[in-house]
Amino acid sequence: MDPEVYLLLHCPPGGLPKEQVRAELSPAHDRRPLPEGDKAIAAVWESRLQAQPWLFDAPKFRLHSATLVPAGSPGPQLLLRLGLTSYRDFLGTNWASSAAWLRQQGAADWGDKQAYLADPLGVGAALATADDFLVFLRRSRQVAEAPGLVDVPGGHPEPQALCPGDSPLHKDLPGELVVHELFSSVLREICDEVNLPLLTLSQPLLLGIARNETSAGRASAEFYVQCSLTSEQVRKYYMSGGPEAHESTGIIFMEKQSIPRLQETEMWAELCPSAKGAIFLYNQVQGSPP
Repeated sequence: MDPEVYLLLHCPPGGLPKEQVRAELSPAHDRRPLPEGDKAIAAVWESRLQAQPWLFDAPKFRLHSATLVPAGSPGPQLLLRLGLTSYRDFLGTNWASSAAWLRQQGAADWGDKQAYLADPLGVGAALATADDFLVFLRRSRQVAEAPGLVDVPGGHPEPQALCPGDSPLHKDLPGELVVHELFSSVLREICDEVNLPLLTLSQPLLLGIARNETSAGRASAEFYVQCSLTSEQVRKYYMSGGPEAHESTGIIFMEKQSIPRLQETEMWAELCPSAKGAIFLYNQVQGSPP
């Protein structure tokens, strides 16, 4: 493995379609208030706004836990327990200088080292082309997280896609719609970042969930998505620009057959943790299309 990544869960071989995933939203799955109060979060946010006034807060889904049901059981095979959090709380907990201490306190106070952390759930995609390459992007040096490193397409599912407004309520976010947003968001990110038409993308298969240890264990759901275009066609779409073209500076293609040994190459050091998590899960769960 790699110290930057922890695999929280890997799905059965081939991955899971959205019909096999269930989400349970509850205030009980939100982060706990900080031991000394949440004023520290507000202070971090104000400091960041002064340095980067273009930042804006937005609600996010928080991963509390994920459980696979025993093989052969009827119904969905994966249960996601989700709460609500925000980008502001992420900067004030996972990215705070006190993050390591918060994890220690969470373990001591609640038996859960993530208890005090925002842990917004991200999404990422092992995106495969018709000629058997995986797609990676070189992140811009202007982005806040992992500037200049190589990543897979990805982002976050958005509560506001289901319930407009700055303060959605758990009761207004039915689990079935949340799962739909989780799977839809990874396709949306591919379309926005790589500039691909939606109709060229397969329905995502969930490979599993990885934690980014460089941001205090923030979780990301990693998917496998097949594109009907060749790598050269994908490159042409990417080069013509898309809604989020500013987030990356180049596109990289790696042959599928090279992925199992990618950790042994110099490229591995250039991958950001989310990409490493996607690769580990791809190798364990997918490897090749079902």
